[in-house]
Amino acid sequence: MAKAEREALRGRAQELGLYGLCARWAEFCGEAWISTLIEIEESERRRRSLQRRLDDAKIGTVRPLADFDWKHPRKLSRARVEELFELRFLEGAGEGAGRNVIFVGPNGVGKTMLAKNLAHHAVARGYKVRFTEAAAMLADLAAQDGPAALHRRLQRYIKPDLLVLDEIGYLTYNDRSADLLFQVVNGRYQRTSTIITTNLAFTEWGTVFPNATCVVTLIDRLCHHAEIIPIEAESYRLKESRERATKPKTSRR
Repeated sequence: MAKAEREALRGRAQELGLYGLCARWAEFCGEAWISTLIEIEESERRRRSLQRRLDDAKIGTVRPLADFDWKHPRKLSRARVEELFELRFLEGAGEGAGRNVIFVGPNGVGKTMLAKNLAHHAVARGYKVRFTEAAAMLADLAAQDGPAALHRRLQRYIKPDLLVLDEIGYLTYNDRSADLLFQVVNGRYQRTSTIITTNLAFTEWGTVFPNATCVVTLIDRLCHHAEIIPIEAESYRLKESRERATKPKTSRR
């Protein structure tokens, strides 16, 4: 093995924290198994890092994007969605950049499925991600006891490179919840990326936060530098339920 190769291997061993091996490098650097050992350790570190990021992201079960029926929606730009998986909207996340993605459409048309697949893909590419239903996040923040506890918990949702807020618009919230959502969105504004799924047009968000004064500013923060993906389709669940109901039943003997 050439000297340059040995030095490169030693550098990789140091990065892995194999200090005992590095201390006796002159003794073992000529052994054929050294390269294999380092490759195994690097592979295991990558696997564990990915699993840790997935656990932290809280994405849950992800239905493969290959199962998505692109022919079903009356309106959905497949090209725009597939371009999102290049993750250019995340470039510069945490460094004063990053754009938002907003999926808008009725219930049961695949918004959450697309958002989860994007989140999972971002984790695999090394980004820090958190997935949460909007209602769960707002309940979590509202339960904090005092300003200091709230500030610490807000960081859980402000700091990740990508935050996915699922199902905004399915429930009605009070002014306190609107203020908490605004704090999260404002804390991430023009710094990191947020994916939103909602069943309501932005003109209808006043019905979700009926008495909140921050709704207009909240929408402005979300939509600035955002990719808005409308989906028009019948609910997949209703479609599948109807198909099951009309499917001929096989007789049993």
